[in-house]
Amino acid sequence: MYITYLILGITILISIKAFDDASFKAKWLMNPYDVIHYKKWYRIFSHAFIHADFMHLGFNMYVLWMFGVQATSRHGFESNLKSLEPSFVDDFGVKGYWYFFLLYVGGIAFSSLYSLYKHQDNPHYNSLGASGAVSAVIFGAIILNPTAQMGLLFLPFYIPAYIFGPLLLVGEYFMAKRGGTNIAHDAHISGAIFGIIFTIAINPTYIVNFFNSIF
Repeated sequence: MYITYLILGITILISIKAFDDASFKAKWLMNPYDVIHYKKWYRIFSHAFIHADFMHLGFNMYVLWMFGVQATSRHGFESNLKSLEPSFVDDFGVKGYWYFFLLYVGGIAFSSLYSLYKHQDNPHYNSLGASGAVSAVIFGAIILNPTAQMGLLFLPFYIPAYIFGPLLLVGEYFMAKRGGTNIAHDAHISGAIFGIIFTIAINPTYIVNFFNSIF
C-alpha cells in the first residue's frame, strides 16, 4: 500500500464534501490574510485537499496517481518513466514511504510561501487545490528519470523529461506574469523547486545520475 493511494482517497473524499458545502470549503481555502493576521496556519495545508470542481480534482489526482505510483505509456508510446514513490521505496526501503510523504506535505507548504508574502494584506485572495504538491512530485520524478519521455495530456508526442521540465517552468512563469488565468502558477513553480531540492537532498547521487544520464 503506497502513501499516494491514501493521499488520493483523502483528497477525493474531502473535495467531494467541499463541492456541496460552501461553508466547509471556505474554511479550508488558502487565504493568506487569515493565515498572517488571524494565525489560521492550518490553511497552508488544508487548501490542498479541496478543489474547484470535478475537472480540477480529476486532473490533479490523475497526475498524482501517474507520477506517484502508476507511470504508464500513452498513445502506444512507452514513456519509460518510473513513478516516484516506488522509486523511493526501492532505494530507501520503509523510509521511502516517509520521504514521499514529506515531499508531498512539504510541497504543499513551500508552494504556499509566495502567496503568503504577496497576498498577506489582501483579504479577498483565496486559492485551493493540490497543484503545488503535485508539481513537487512531478519534478522529483524528473530528477530520477531525466531521459523519460514526457508530454502534456491529450497530446500524442513526447520529449525527454530534462527538456520538458524547464519548458514547463518557463511556460508557468510567463503565464503567471501575464495573469488572468485564475491559476496559481507561482504555486506550481514553487512546488517544482521544492520537489527538485528535496529529492536531491535525500540522496545527492540522484543529481549525479541525472547529469550522467543526459551527457
